[in-house]
Amino acid sequence: MSNSEDFLICNACGTQYGTTSDLTACKICDDPRQYVPPSGQSWTTLGSLKAGDFENQFVADDGDSKITFLSTRPKFAIGQRAILLQTPSGNVLWDLITLIDEETVDFIHSIGGLKAIVISHPHYYSTHLEWAKRFNCPVYLAEEDKEWICRDEDPDNVRRFITRETETILPGVTAIKAGGHFPGSLLLHWENKLLIADTVMATPSGLYFKDRPTGTNSYSFMWSYPNMIPLSPDEIWPIWKSIKPFEFDTTHGAFHGLTIRDKDAKKRMLDSMQIQVRRSGHSKHGILEEAF
Repeated sequence: MSNSEDFLICNACGTQYGTTSDLTACKICDDPRQYVPPSGQSWTTLGSLKAGDFENQFVADDGDSKITFLSTRPKFAIGQRAILLQTPSGNVLWDLITLIDEETVDFIHSIGGLKAIVISHPHYYSTHLEWAKRFNCPVYLAEEDKEWICRDEDPDNVRRFITRETETILPGVTAIKAGGHFPGSLLLHWENKLLIADTVMATPSGLYFKDRPTGTNSYSFMWSYPNMIPLSPDEIWPIWKSIKPFEFDTTHGAFHGLTIRDKDAKKRMLDSMQIQVRRSGHSKHGILEEAF
């Protein structure tokens, strides 16, 4: 029986496949939302990552000590961060990084372990079976995106597929199915914070909030971020409908430096949606009638 640390991992997206045999393509990277780098498709393993120069860093959020950002250095694959929330009912890990090593396991256990993992979309499925097994916790994925799972087996029965528009992960922690980037793309809401992953992306102009002129953009909404393919208005509007019932003044994105803190964050998100819809030539779309 193969050791899962020898299973192949795509160097471009960090997804682990359930095989040690040679692979010629990664279905995640061959999809138009992602890409194969100019150097071509290449592979590694979790064992190789652990034996190499990679390590995970743990950085507390400047605005809330109950939030910790996990990232791998030097950058590996897409380079996203995972976000650990310390809630009164237990810890939740939002999104994943590929590398899981003993230092990471020890750190998370030192602050209470994990009650659940929630992954926003298939680009961050990475090594989710490894994480769930080490922490003996479920991992929540959207039902609509099952086709992108690259390890078919689930021997520990850890996967939980979200079928409803919202799912309570723990008291006060809610997964919101927004769609767009992927059919099942998720957001996570907790304590007036919205964790947006790649479902919504904070833009450079969104990081400045003092004396902002009317009509300034804060967020973008894309089908593919690396290939710069925007969502249509009919895909953007359901994102707004999904978050409309929730209040938030902070958004945390998938990468370092993409946190926005502003009492008007929710209004700025709607403003940004309306800017993108108007600039795509849709002057009478229903989302333009939405008001904060």
